[in-house]
Amino acid sequence: MVAREGVTGGFAGLYPVLRAMEAAGRIRRGYFVAGLGAAQFAAPGADERLRQREPAESDEPDVLVLAATDPANPYGTALPWPETPHVPARPQRAAGARVILDRGALCGYLGRTGRHLTTFLPETEPERGRTLLVLARALAGLSQPGAPVYLTQIDDRPPSDSPLAESLRAAGFTATTRGYLHRHA
Repeated sequence: MVAREGVTGGFAGLYPVLRAMEAAGRIRRGYFVAGLGAAQFAAPGADERLRQREPAESDEPDVLVLAATDPANPYGTALPWPETPHVPARPQRAAGARVILDRGALCGYLGRTGRHLTTFLPETEPERGRTLLVLARALAGLSQPGAPVYLTQIDDRPPSDSPLAESLRAAGFTATTRGYLHRHA
């Protein structure tokens, strides 16, 4: 994040400030995110909240829809965007764009207009089928009164040609001549 924000001196320049904040009890140092660098800092109590997270009591998926620019979205900063061999344009941390995360893994990127979706699906079943359903439900959940969700492209092709088409219909989308539409009920 420091590199992305263009902090003068990079992480080394910011480290003394973080160390002083740690000494004052305002933040904690630790290993909070596996696979990232050694020196990580978080608000006091964040580590306990992460450890205390209770497992889901149902089969409901743990899905988040975030603005692509949201600091909670690790893709495009801390993590590289996954390869998109079926789509020529790569996702971006752009205003208006959204990411759909399923248990922390990127499964969808909705472009700035809200009409173009890029999917990141598992290769094997049953995980692929489950992700299709999760993604379709998350997209349906984005529709608001007066603001429907209207998908005109999925992975750079018509939605009706997508593996997601059946799951979209099951989630309440209607096929139109130009795409798939979901109006808030």
